[in-house]
Amino acid sequence: MKTKEGTKDVVQVNLTELQGSNAAGLSSPPQASQSPLAQTPQGSAGPQVGFNSPVGFEMLQRAAKMLSSGTIFPERFRNNIGDCAIVVDMALRLNASPLFVAQNLYVVYGSPAWSSKFLIGLWNSCGRYSAIRYEFSGTEGQDDWGCIAKSKERATGEELVGPPVTLSLAKKEGWFEKRGSKWQTMPALMLRYRAAAFLINTVAPELGMGIRTVEEAEDMGV
Repeated sequence: MKTKEGTKDVVQVNLTELQGSNAAGLSSPPQASQSPLAQTPQGSAGPQVGFNSPVGFEMLQRAAKMLSSGTIFPERFRNNIGDCAIVVDMALRLNASPLFVAQNLYVVYGSPAWSSKFLIGLWNSCGRYSAIRYEFSGTEGQDDWGCIAKSKERATGEELVGPPVTLSLAKKEGWFEKRGSKWQTMPALMLRYRAAAFLINTVAPELGMGIRTVEEAEDMGV
């Protein structure tokens, strides 16, 4: 019996070490109603996976090598240990699954970019704000047709309103006329995506780690 109990204790310690705190920016305490993205992992005195120590870096490389060889991982990351290491590091900072991060991280014009759905999901599940809601104004299909993204800060109840986005703005910025632009075929969706990105970037840029959305990167060409 002593041997079994001792083994159990060792397993518990190892699990605690594997759950070392690597998250940054998502400081809300865990709640049963929140998604895993909202939870901050338990702290640990053991080595942490990451770039901050030789042991942590070795662990990071091992994880990246394993993921890069998996067939379930997105094809753009297969056999690319360097990019997989970045994915693992970002996943730890966001306290999210590496697969979840990899599925929503793209390279646009040589720079990383999030899918808009992923960024909106981070906001909705972080526990600090209510889910984003959209308010349209103007005449559908006309230049004055626009959208703003709204939310509330849970701690204070303050209403948060992002900058307005209109078709007129999209045309003036050159987004609408770009070849293959989704602004021409799916304007309602693009208005929502851009309005949400504006809200998140102005209120909580740390959620997206300063990375643009795919739509922003494609529109701006950077």
